[in-house]
Amino acid sequence: DAASNTSVEDVRDLRDKINFSPNQGRYKVYLIDEVHMLSTAAFNALLKTLEEPPPHAIFVLATTEVHKIPATVLSRCQRHEFRRIPVVEMVSHLKEMAAGEGLAVDPEVLQLVARQATGSLRDAISLLDQLSALGESISLDAAQSVLGTATSQAVMDLLEAILADDAAAAMDSLHASLDAGSDPRQFSRQVVEYLRGVMLVQTGNAKMVDTTSEARQNMARHAQAFGSSDRLLQVIRAFNAAASGVRGGWQPSLPLELAIVESISAPARTPATPARSAAPVSATPVKSSQASEAATPPKRPAESKAQPPQGLGDQWEQIMRSLKKTSTNTTGLLNAKICQYNWENGVLNLYYGSSVLKDKMEQDKHIEALKAVAEQVLGESVEVRCYVASGGGSLPPGVDSSGRVAAAMRLGGKIVDINELASDSEPDEE
Repeated sequence: DAASNTSVEDVRDLRDKINFSPNQGRYKVYLIDEVHMLSTAAFNALLKTLEEPPPHAIFVLATTEVHKIPATVLSRCQRHEFRRIPVVEMVSHLKEMAAGEGLAVDPEVLQLVARQATGSLRDAISLLDQLSALGESISLDAAQSVLGTATSQAVMDLLEAILADDAAAAMDSLHASLDAGSDPRQFSRQVVEYLRGVMLVQTGNAKMVDTTSEARQNMARHAQAFGSSDRLLQVIRAFNAAASGVRGGWQPSLPLELAIVESISAPARTPATPARSAAPVSATPVKSSQASEAATPPKRPAESKAQPPQGLGDQWEQIMRSLKKTSTNTTGLLNAKICQYNWENGVLNLYYGSSVLKDKMEQDKHIEALKAVAEQVLGESVEVRCYVASGGGSLPPGVDSSGRVAAAMRLGGKIVDINELASDSEPDEE
């Protein structure tokens, strides 16, 4: 074991013994486990033996961190990658072990242990050994409590809330699992594993999902509910980042909370439309007075570029840096991924993809924090207004909400111009 025998003296002792031929058998096989734990001096002492080993000696160097082995040693070895053991095979082996030990283990527990081991039978046996301390009968609830994992239903509830764009329900589901004893890192791993299965099912690779038939059916249902792969990929990236950030964060639940907000509030990407050719000038008068009187928010900035508010330039970066020192929560609500901006005549307009974030930003503490910093940097009075950004804006007066124009706007269309028809024709929606 290289983890406990790391010195040059240990390698020298090995070299002294290797020259003796075996009493039985044809070869002497030296298996060095966790070989990356050897010191640099120990590797150098072993290098000559690896270059010219005795005919009867075979070295097997095992490691889980091959990048830590010196290149001089790697170049003198044949490399064989051990594949991960499939969940089905691991469950079968654990079932035999449990029966031999006289343990009554629920099939769901064996599935859970196999998935937690991520292809390592040694880790699976170690987890089963921990669970055996519970007694001769091991239930799923008890196993989840010991391993710190959430129930499958908790993951399903969280995903259903995200699909419904219900941030409150998603947060409730998350904190209910954490309060019940689930480990935040394990929970994020479970969500990522399930979402990966949904992605594989959506791309026609359901056979690659190593899970039960019931779970595969639920994945197929959610794959259909996501529809476009863009939304699914967005949610996977958010929770995958959360799984990496849980370990180093000071607040374990924060990365998961941020993943929920990003999954629900980030505006959906719309395909770019080709530029329209210039419309011919019409001799008929344009109904501009009615359209200007409609209570619509100011023009929304282009979604394709997350730039500072128009007219502020470097001052916006200064505002964000100053605001981060006084209110990190407000700064998070101004992230370019979930918020777009527009600066016009002393008014800072904020656009959000959902009413949840808009209502949160409109809280007095966030508005006052932003106004105080902005007025200090800009040297003038600042008014902050929040809006929920929509695809095509509001319908002008006189347009039927059930007509074709309204239907087109619900699909992302925009009204470019409104012209009067000749008096002898029937009025219709353009």
